[in-house]
Amino acid sequence: PDPSRGRPPRNRGKMLTKVSAAAVIACAGVAEAFVPSSLPSLRSSPGNARAAISSLSMEDPRTLATDTNYGLQKNKAGNVWVPQRARPRRNRKNEGIRSMTRENEVKPSNLIYPLFFHTKDENEPIPSMPGCERHTFDSVLKEVGEAVAEGVSNVILFPKVPDDLKTNSADECYNDEGMVPEMISRIKDKYGGQVNVWTDVALDPYSDQGHDGMVSSDKRGDGGMGRIMNDETVDQLCRQVVAQAKAGADVVAPSDMMDGRIGAVRDALDYNGFTDVSCVAYTAKYASAFYGPFRDALDSAPRESSNAPPNKKTYQMDPANSREALIECALDAAEGADMLMVKPGMPYLDIIKLLKDNSNLPISAYHVSGEYAMMKAAVERGWLDEEQAVLEALLCFKRAGADAILTYYAKDAARWMNK
Repeated sequence: PDPSRGRPPRNRGKMLTKVSAAAVIACAGVAEAFVPSSLPSLRSSPGNARAAISSLSMEDPRTLATDTNYGLQKNKAGNVWVPQRARPRRNRKNEGIRSMTRENEVKPSNLIYPLFFHTKDENEPIPSMPGCERHTFDSVLKEVGEAVAEGVSNVILFPKVPDDLKTNSADECYNDEGMVPEMISRIKDKYGGQVNVWTDVALDPYSDQGHDGMVSSDKRGDGGMGRIMNDETVDQLCRQVVAQAKAGADVVAPSDMMDGRIGAVRDALDYNGFTDVSCVAYTAKYASAFYGPFRDALDSAPRESSNAPPNKKTYQMDPANSREALIECALDAAEGADMLMVKPGMPYLDIIKLLKDNSNLPISAYHVSGEYAMMKAAVERGWLDEEQAVLEALLCFKRAGADAILTYYAKDAARWMNK
C-alpha cells in the first residue's frame, strides 16, 4: 500500500475477483471461437468463471509421454479430432478444386518471345545464354512460326548491328531498309495477323558508344565523362519508331529511359498516321547487374575507350528506389503509353505490384537475360527441374500483377503449358 494514501481499500479483494473473472471471460471468448473446451461455458456468468478457475489443476507431466491425444478431442467415431470449422486445405484437396479456385494462371497468350538476329548466314550460339542464338533472317521466321503454333502471338526483335554501321548519332536506327524494318516486313508477310511484332526503341544497338542515347563530346557528365544527351536522343527515337511503323510494327517499346520520350514518340506516330501502333513504355527500367548476357548478345555495353560514362546510371533507375517508379508511371501514362513495363523482373516483383496497384494500364515484366542465365546454370548442374522452376517463376510474375511477360523461355514455356 502507498503510505501517502493510507490503508488499502477494504473491497480490493472483490475488485480483483471481478477483474480476474472478466479477464477469464474475455480470453475464453476468444479461445472458444477456435477450440471448444470441456470446461463449463465461461461466458454465461462470473460465477461459472470462478467455478472454472477453481476446477483447474496441473497435469501430471508423467502422463504427457503416453497420452498421444493430449490437448485434442475425440469425435463421434472415437477418432482424434481438431475441432476447427475453417479448414483451408479443403480447397486444395484435388486438382478439380485447385484449378477452380486458382487465382492466377499464365497462358501462352501472356508471353512475349524475344529474338536476337544478325546479318550472317548462320546462327550463332550465345554462350552466356544457353539455348539462345543470334538467328539468321530465315531462322527468325522459323522461330516465329514455332512460337505461333504454341499460342505465343507476340515477338520482339533485337538486332545485332554490324560494327561498321554504328555511330554516336545512331542514324542506322531509322534506315527504312535496315535490319529491323526488313525483318518486320518479312514476318508480317509470312504470318500476317497471327503475330504482333514488337520493336525495341533505343540507340544502343546502333551506337558506337554502347549507350541508349547520344554522348556529348564535353566532360560535363557524371565522373567527368560525356553526358547522355536527352532531347537530341529523343529526336532520333522519333525517327526510329516511324521507320519501324512503316515496315509494319504492331508495338513499339522505348527502352531508353530518356525523359519525355513517350509523349514525343506517340506524337511522331500519330502525326505520321500510325495511330493504331501501340506504345509500351519501359517505365521502371533499373540500372541492373542482371543485363550482362543481353549485352553480350548484342555487343551493346558502354565502351570503355570512349568518352561515354562507364555505366547507364544517369538514365536508368537506381535499384534502391521504388517511389521513383511512381513518378515514371504517372509521366508515361500521361504521355500516352498503352502499357507499362518493369525491368528486370524477378528481383523487382515489388515494383510490378506497386505499378499494378497505382495504374489502370496493363503491366508487363521483363524476365531478363541474367535471370534466364541463372536458371539455365542451375538446371545444367541438376539443381532445378527446369520446367517446374520456369513455370513457377512465370506464375510469380502474374501473381505480382504482370499481364504480359517478356521471357526467353516463351516458346518452351508455352510448349510445357500445352502438354
